[in-house]
Amino acid sequence: MRSSKIKAVIFDMDGVLIDTEKHYNAAWCEAARMAGFDFKREHALMLRSCDAQLAAKMMKDIFGAGFDYFAIREVRRRLVAERLEQYGLEKKPGIDEILAFLHERGLKAAVATATPLELTLQHLESIGVRDQFDKIVSAKQVAHGKPAPDVYLYACEQIGEKPQDCIAVEDSPNGIKSAYAAGCKPVMVAAHRAGMLPVMVPDLTPPDEELQPLLYAVVDTLDGLGSLFTNA
Repeated sequence: MRSSKIKAVIFDMDGVLIDTEKHYNAAWCEAARMAGFDFKREHALMLRSCDAQLAAKMMKDIFGAGFDYFAIREVRRRLVAERLEQYGLEKKPGIDEILAFLHERGLKAAVATATPLELTLQHLESIGVRDQFDKIVSAKQVAHGKPAPDVYLYACEQIGEKPQDCIAVEDSPNGIKSAYAAGCKPVMVAAHRAGMLPVMVPDLTPPDEELQPLLYAVVDTLDGLGSLFTNA
């Protein structure tokens, strides 16, 4: 990469900046099972960063018309809040280092998340990084959530940069597809790579064969992003 062409890094939040995906996965499974569905971890993983309307259709296709996605999601939200109250909000390793790295080089940093904006701001304030970003946007502010490109295009618009001059940092297939469709250079922060032990969030999935062609790079921790600016 010619680092001089990169002007901004846009981060997803859940699973990238904060270790919350494990709570979402557990809560989805619990909420759906409470509603009487044989809901497994694999189904919860499909919902990471996914547009609500698309997610609702996917779940109905799998479980039938009786799967009330939005009602189950309300229960899931309550369960996640309870889990965060119990376990606390955990910052992902490498956040402070990579944000300092970007600021030292005069590069912009933004957040483009599927989480509602108010909750996003609360979470980022809680871990002490809210003021480290030039812009924070939510997919709830655009017409279509991930994997559509809307939220990344909106983030680029808000920071005044072209998508091709931005790196997108993601942890989920829906996020990668969103960034790729927007024209960003996507970077997947994965749980592990083949032959390596999990080093970040254990409940995240590595890129599969379908996802690999969409990726610019895979790094193990957020501070590993710095190597993309120093290695040609």
